[in-house]
Parts: sequence; C-alpha cells; structure tokens
Amino acid sequence: MKQANDRLFTRRTALLCAAASGLVLATSKAMAQTTESLTAPAVRSNISGFRIVSWQDHFTDLKNGAILCDIDSRAVQFWSEDESIYKLYPSSVPLTEELTRRGYTEVIRKVDGPSWRPTPSMKERNPEWPDFWPPGPDNPLGTHALYLSWQYYRVHGTGDTRKIGRQSSNGCIGLYNEHIEELFGLAKVGTQVKLF
Repeated sequence: MKQANDRLFTRRTALLCAAASGLVLATSKAMAQTTESLTAPAVRSNISGFRIVSWQDHFTDLKNGAILCDIDSRAVQFWSEDESIYKLYPSSVPLTEELTRRGYTEVIRKVDGPSWRPTPSMKERNPEWPDFWPPGPDNPLGTHALYLSWQYYRVHGTGDTRKIGRQSSNGCIGLYNEHIEELFGLAKVGTQVKLF
C-alpha cells in the first residue's frame, strides 16, 4: 500500500511541479511583455500613413526643385533639381474641400520669421482673431513660410504640433517648425509646387 501511495504522491508532485513551472513561465512572459511595452517608443497618433509617389507622375522636370503636397496622404515631398535630395514630411491640410486649392503653383517668396494677417474670410469665420500677428512663437505661420503664387496660400510652419497629420488649416499646408526650416533651406524662389 505504501508503494502505491508513494507512486500517487510522486505523480501528484510531478503534476503540481509541472503546473507551477507553467505558471512561472506564464508570469515571466507577462512580465517581459509589460516591461517591453513600458520601454516601447511612443507613437504619434496624428500622423497618417504616407503615400510615396514618383516626381515623374506630377512634374515634367525638376528645374528649381519640386514640392508635392499630397492632401489625402497629408504629406509633403521635396526633390532637389539634381535628385540628390529627397525629403518626406508629415503635414496639416485644409479643414474642408472648399478651403482646398489643388493644382500647380510655385514659390514666389521665402520669409524667415513671417508675420501674419488673417484673410477677410478667416476674420468672418473667427472675428475674435486679431488683425495682425507679429513674428514670434505664437505666430500661426510658425518660424518660416514659403509664399506661393496663389494669393493667401503658403507652405509654413506651426507651433501647434497637434495640427500636423490632420485637417486643421484654413487652406495652407503646415509643417513642424523644424521641417519647414529644413525645407526653407532647400527650396528657392521658383521651386515648383503641386497640391493634389
């Protein structure tokens, strides 16, 4: 009888040990996953997936470089004239289709530290806005602006980083201030631009 109990005890002990080791393994995995999720890099949830396109699909050449503003993808792409530089930036886009202008234009002026005046239609929609914003950290055009041949349209920076990756502008294309500063250095007066 004692021999049967020893076997029973041994079998029970083996089952308990196996269950306990499985619990320890499951606990170790859960702890590893928790630690991994705590150290994982933060993801910006307001940046959409980019659609990378070829410049040849939109421009006949790269004379003076090219800036492509993709409204649907909410991204700006830049190619230098000699194709040695390519950049891709997340952007803000107009709030509505009525505020969106599509087609070809070009950079006609570059301003480091732009001031800003709301357009008449913006003032109508937002009468509380001041008539003039001087250059500075609160300026809606950010640190740099590329003025386009279309009146009131710009590719510019923004200090409000929540706008990037969203439909949030009154018609312009907005970039993080560090990105517009880089694009400002790459683009020139005469750089061709397409919004599509």
